[in-house]
Amino acid sequence: MNKNNYYPSQDPVLKMQQEMKLRNFSPRTIKAYSYYITNILQFANKGASSITTVDVRSYLEFLADNNSSASTLNSAYSALKFYFSNILHRKFFVNIPRAKKEKKLPVVLSKEEIKFMINSIKNKKHQCILQLLYGSGLRVSEVIKIRMADFDFERKLLHIKQSKGNKDRYTIFSEKLTDVLKEQQKIKDINSYLFTGYDGTSSLCSVSINKIVKQASENIKINKNISAHSLRHSFATHLLEDGVSIRYIQKLLGHAKLETTQIYTQVTNLNLKSITSPW
Repeated sequence: MNKNNYYPSQDPVLKMQQEMKLRNFSPRTIKAYSYYITNILQFANKGASSITTVDVRSYLEFLADNNSSASTLNSAYSALKFYFSNILHRKFFVNIPRAKKEKKLPVVLSKEEIKFMINSIKNKKHQCILQLLYGSGLRVSEVIKIRMADFDFERKLLHIKQSKGNKDRYTIFSEKLTDVLKEQQKIKDINSYLFTGYDGTSSLCSVSINKIVKQASENIKINKNISAHSLRHSFATHLLEDGVSIRYIQKLLGHAKLETTQIYTQVTNLNLKSITSPW
């Protein structure tokens, strides 16, 4: 191909990426959407302008037949709808349903189990990561972006910037971390990441944090499918059990809808404490 005559905006994927950047989509979403558009074009073995409703249905059915989760199916659906409806202005999605979401309850750890997890890790940096995941109810993507300037020690608040949905919020952090964080403040520039990678300047990657959580969960040999997000789930559930308003918990977690936060009412033991099994 003659590069002098090649315009990136004419490439179906690059054209979509350009549009998504203008709309301020996150890099993660751009990467995911690009994957699904490339994938359907390969699956159908057609150019973008030749894709039909049948092709879209067949591709989504192919994903379902290969045991893709409802979340994966809906991500693919969103990518295809954005590209074919918003970029190519095709009317594919009037009669194509979204996958029904799986209704799974979150995995929640007890306070004792979390304490054992944190204490099972000897590396202070790794302990701090676990304490922030649980004590502040953070997502992994939020932990890796924390900078020293984000801590307000006077108000005991942590400023989470440009998180999911490009939204800012404040959340709490444990007083147990104050001394450690202030020590880091002495040796790090105010705009430095709290957790850095091997080069000492770039942010720690999410894979590293997931490995730390996995190691900690293996250390305590608990029969639960624990992930980093389990600590966030536990944060919300324990606050609810301690009498904190669910509206306040919604704000701390950064949920746009109260319905998302209400899932924790199904895993709290608040309503079960006074009930005794008939057996």
